Amino acid sequence: MHLPAIPQLETERLVLRGPEAADFGPVAAFFADEARSWGFGGPLDRNEAWRWFTMSVGHWAMRGFGFWTITCKDSGAVLGITGIWQPEGWPEPELGWVAFPAGEGRGIMAEAARAARNHAYEVMGLPALCSNIFPGNTRSVALAERLGAVFEKDFDNPKHGRELVYRHPAPAAPCDGGMEAYA
Repeated sequence: MHLPAIPQLETERLVLRGPEAADFGPVAAFFADEARSWGFGGPLDRNEAWRWFTMSVGHWAMRGFGFWTITCKDSGAVLGITGIWQPEGWPEPELGWVAFPAGEGRGIMAEAARAARNHAYEVMGLPALCSNIFPGNTRSVALAERLGAVFEKDFDNPKHGRELVYRHPAPAAPCDGGMEAYA
């Protein structure tokens, strides 16, 4: 086992980079805020947040993928996290996201999650992705739908209880049956 080089992704406004020690502060603040973190397994005290943060970094070593820190390309401000993860026992990889206060609005999470999803399909070669969302997390449902995901089924998460599984559109095939296929 070794920690792979975490790829850096860039969009028009954002840089998605590997987690750094300085990112723990915003992560801990997010998990301490019950109103914000309830849809991501929180709230967590600082010690529990540290365990989640280091587990997230270790996920890169164990699976070869994980959560990126989302930063503003211009200022470097930390805006949230997004990425692909698949904890032990989960049936498939999941696309997840968390917006920190500075990352809310302006389409930041959609831009970041789309970049992560494109990387999963185009570089990692994953055939499918889902997003598991807690019932009542209307903002995450809206984002999933904005990304083209559709509700597929309920999932009984052994740790968190009922979750809604949203299925993301499959990656575009080289020959998807469009008119150019008949040229």
